[in-house]
Order: sequence, then structure tokens, then C-alpha cells
Amino acid sequence: MATPEPAIPRRPSRRRNLVLIALVVALALFVLALRWVGQPSRVAGLILSQAGNALGLEITAAGASEYRLRGTPMLLLRDVVARQPGAPTPLLRAERIQLELPWATIRAAGDDLTVRRIELDAPQLDLAALQRWQATRPPSKTRIPTLTEGMRLQRGRVIGDGWSVDALDIDLPALYPDRALSAHLRGRFISGTLAAPFDLDAALTRFAVNAGLGLSGDVGVESPPWSLPMRLTLSGRVRDGDDGMGVDVIRLGAVARYRNGETELPFVFGLAGPLRLHSGEVTMTPLGFALRGRDAMPSFHARGGFAFGDALALRLDGMIADWPKAWPALPEPLESSVSALPFKYEYRGRADLSDTSALQLQRDETHFDGHFRLPEVLTWIDTIDQGTPLPPLAGHLSTPKLDIAGGTLEGVEVDFAPSPGEAMTP
Repeated sequence: MATPEPAIPRRPSRRRNLVLIALVVALALFVLALRWVGQPSRVAGLILSQAGNALGLEITAAGASEYRLRGTPMLLLRDVVARQPGAPTPLLRAERIQLELPWATIRAAGDDLTVRRIELDAPQLDLAALQRWQATRPPSKTRIPTLTEGMRLQRGRVIGDGWSVDALDIDLPALYPDRALSAHLRGRFISGTLAAPFDLDAALTRFAVNAGLGLSGDVGVESPPWSLPMRLTLSGRVRDGDDGMGVDVIRLGAVARYRNGETELPFVFGLAGPLRLHSGEVTMTPLGFALRGRDAMPSFHARGGFAFGDALALRLDGMIADWPKAWPALPEPLESSVSALPFKYEYRGRADLSDTSALQLQRDETHFDGHFRLPEVLTWIDTIDQGTPLPPLAGHLSTPKLDIAGGTLEGVEVDFAPSPGEAMTP
């Protein structure tokens, strides 16, 4: 009987080796991926890189980042800076940005812009840098996101040309593109020595051009030693066109109070006109303005224009209803006249109105053409009971006749000059 030959071991096939190698490589890659995903800075860097490429910006987050995938995905970024490539000034900085996106939005890959909530801490927006970036972007249709749980912005700052809005807080409960929305805004406008704190409730019929806008709340104007707190309401229609962004059909009414030391003068005023923001300048032309005062505050109505950019420019052409009773009496026949006083006013200078203003004033055949500085006039009003009866004006007065101290002067021409030390230039 023949002895059987011993079995020769079979070598593993090449296919089996390749499968084994692939499994080992896949396992190694999976472990590396878990380690990479476990580092939020890497995830944040990838997301910011993709966002920057889409927007034409360099976006970085130098602080510690966090993210969450369970429940509603969340990404938190710290020390965020966004700038145009090569630009010296970032258009946006923020201490913290938190974004919560539903899974449905992530899976939609841009087709769905639903966001649960956005939070921003200490964002700082540079308008000039923003406008330079916008000028490089191709025209596209603006898509408004849905914010189901709204947005909160704290300690924000907007930087303009010679002005800023500081300590800006915005609370937006929710935003749906085709629904009415409301928000609360609080902050402080600053330009030189002038400050304007505000605390306002805002409402829009929808987040779109031609939507109705409403504002109400407290606004102040402060330029020590005087202040002007007021309670206002505003309505209008949002506009965005070739002449800039703004509000049409503005109607603003306010109850105000001028305060300086022990002096307190209440008044109400209203204005109307189209507001525009274009190339860093805010304008309101034509402007309708009316003020109703009492005591030392005159009542008048006027038309004109307003512009604020590198300087404040204001022009009014109107009618003072009557000479205020608290002001020193005019000589006859001006005092007995019941005629209104047409006037023209022009100003260009610092936002606190401390530079020279030009004034033309008329009553019947009497004309005054001169200039003044508002701080000196306000000081005169504050001390009107114990000070000089003549306001601190410089200019020329002409009148056919004046009755003074029992005598009559005809063909009067008077030049007024500021007191010594008040070098006033027109």
C-alpha cells in the first residue's frame, strides 16, 4: 500500500492580503479621524477656510474653539478676525461667535438657511473696510436666513468716519424672512465731544426693502455741560437703491427737554424727510422741521437739509412764530409787531454744533445778517435773568426806525461784534 504524500500548506491568496491591509489602513485612518475631529481648532479652521473662500475673506479664530454634534450642532469661535486679503484693517472682529445649526440645514448644503441661534460678544465692524470688500463682490441676490431662536449681540461697536456706535446691544427674538419682526437696541453714538445714548424698540413688517419700520424709545444728546434727553417715535419705509440705503417717508416726533445746570426747557419737535446712508455719509434732504417751545425756547417751522459725514452740515429756511417772551424785549416798533420772523440758518462743523453758525433774521423791514456759536447762545439763555440783554451775536442790523429811551432813530445801521475774548469768525 502506497504511503500518502504529506499535505503542502496553501499560501494565502494575494486578494486576502490586500483585504487585510485595507482593513488595517481603514482602522488607522478611522483612529486618526477621531483624533482630528476631537480637536475643535482643526474643525473650526476647516469651516473658516471654506467660509473665507466663499466670501473672498481671510477668517481666523485665534482663541479656543468648541463644537457640539449631539442634539442641535453648535460651533463656538473665539477671537475671530475677518479681513480682505492684504487689507490692513479687518472688517470684523469678535471676541466670541456662537452658531447653532439644525442637522437639516447642514444636510441641505446651502439650500436651506435655517439657523437656530446666533450669539456675538464684542463684535467690532469697520464700515469703511466693509464697503471696500462689498465693492469687490459680484452682484448677487441677498438671501435672508431664518433664525428660529433669534440673535443676541452684546458689547458691539460700529466704526464710521469720525464717529462710532459703542456699547451696542441687540436682542432679536426671532427672524423669518416673510414675517413681522421686533428687536431691542441699546447703545451710544459718539462723535468728538458729542454723545447720543439710545434705548429703542424696533419693528419691521418684514425683513425686506419697502418694509414698514417703527422705532420708539429714549434717545439723548449730550455735550457737557448741556444735555437733551427725549422720548421719540419714528415711522418710515425701508429703502435700498442707487442713492444708498435708508428710510423713506420718515415721520419723527419727540418730547424733549434741554438741561444745563439749573436751567430746564421743555419742548416738542417733529421732522420729516428721506434718510440716506451712502459712501459713509448720512443725509436727509429735503428736510421738514417744526419745534414748539415755551419760556426761552422759540417756536418755529422750517425746511432744509441735513448731512453728516466728515462734518455736520445743516441748512434751515423757516419762520419763527414770535419773539420768546422770556427773551429781553425788543425796541419799538419791533416789540409791538405781530409779524412772524423769517430766518435762514446754516452750519458746517463739528457734530456738537460748537462751530460758527450763520443766521439771517427779519421782522417787517428790519434785517439782521450775522453769525454766532451755539455754546455762547446757550450760556446766554441759561443766565438770561442776570446777564446782558443782548445775545452773543456778531453781524449787521438794518432797520428804518427804532424807538430807544424816548427818542426815535431813523435809517439805523448797527454792527454787532463779540465780546473781548470771543474771537468769532464767520
